[in-house]
Amino acid sequence: MAATDIARQVGEGCRTVPLAGHVGFDSLPDQLVNKSVSQGFCFNILCVGETGLGKSTLMDTLFNTKFEGEPATHTQPGVQLRSNTYDLQESNVGLKLTIVSTVGFGDQINKEDSYKPIVEFIDAQFEAYLQEELKIRRVLHTYHDSRIHACLYFIAPTGHSLKSLDLVTMKKLDSKVNIIPIIAKSDAISKSELTKFKIKITSELVSNGVQIYQFPTDDESVAEINGTMNAHLPFAVIGSTEELKIGNKMMKARQYPWGTVQVENEAHCDFVKLREMLIRVNMEDLREQTHTRHYELYRRCKLEEMGFKDTDPDSKPFSLQETYEAKRNEFLGELQKKEEEMRQMFVQRVKEKEAELKEAEKELHEKFDRLKKLHQDEKKKLEDKKKSLDDEVNAFKQRKTAAELLQSQGSQAGGSQTLKRDKEKKNFF
Repeated sequence: MAATDIARQVGEGCRTVPLAGHVGFDSLPDQLVNKSVSQGFCFNILCVGETGLGKSTLMDTLFNTKFEGEPATHTQPGVQLRSNTYDLQESNVGLKLTIVSTVGFGDQINKEDSYKPIVEFIDAQFEAYLQEELKIRRVLHTYHDSRIHACLYFIAPTGHSLKSLDLVTMKKLDSKVNIIPIIAKSDAISKSELTKFKIKITSELVSNGVQIYQFPTDDESVAEINGTMNAHLPFAVIGSTEELKIGNKMMKARQYPWGTVQVENEAHCDFVKLREMLIRVNMEDLREQTHTRHYELYRRCKLEEMGFKDTDPDSKPFSLQETYEAKRNEFLGELQKKEEEMRQMFVQRVKEKEAELKEAEKELHEKFDRLKKLHQDEKKKLEDKKKSLDDEVNAFKQRKTAAELLQSQGSQAGGSQTLKRDKEKKNFF
């Protein structure tokens, strides 16, 4: 009997029975809370927006601290994602907070591919979690979950409409992360302009099919406040780490020549609404939506690419072992095919190389024969020239010998005539 059939029968045959006394499993929620508090929590925020919109300042204001970070410049050649993780403690609850900022977003002349590094970063975090999940020995309870739980998309307070870069980027991200659009530095435009700007942004998001995060209304305890806050999106916020004395209290505010803007005054901006919705009311829902919706979508697509399915063509449950064997056989078949192709290619290249070597060898032999013949011709010429020179030397020696012989004969004849004349003179006297 299959496990699904057993589970179905158990569910259908479940009965409700009364307890005769206190058992103690009503303490399970307390056990769960204590265990969660001891392990701590993690929350990852992605801040997307152009340089200079106050992303770092707003993070400092939201968590009432001063995060480390270098100010970004407008000279970045491309979009880079800078991630920093901090350990925060409030009462007895620990929070591992990761803030990821998009450095150089919107600073390039060609902004066509500005969204790609952000999408690749989000997918990389999903892939890392999936790889950890697929391990034989998993340690998910100690694994640092780096998946993005909330994306605060900072919109420039132009007062007109969304930029095409904002629409394209949010459209690419809405299926991968919970997008919460916010109007940054909202004190730069008037209240009437801000109201019209919010309406314009909402209509453009709807007309372009951009799905932003909606605060959940299925829980009765938060349904009313979440429903009200959904109508206030996008939030118009102001950030400031500077405290000014207003009345008898020190409050975070921004001082201008025309007056003071209080960050936590809901008549001035929506900062308090953002903090309530993001941190105090819906932080766990953001984490849950990331896991059950966005990560599950990525996981399903990734496993389908690998050939895994829930059911076969006959709508029967698909066996993981059968899928693995099928993919393994398919992989081995492709491997053998590639091996055969590589072998044939290798044989072909060997044949081509052998033909090239034979041709080169033939050319070398022909060149050697030419050089050999040329050498023989040169050698014959030199031998003929040497023979000619030897003949000339021999002829010269013969002439020299004949000349020397004639000269010696001439000198002997002259000597005999002189002796004869001397003898005749003596006889005369």
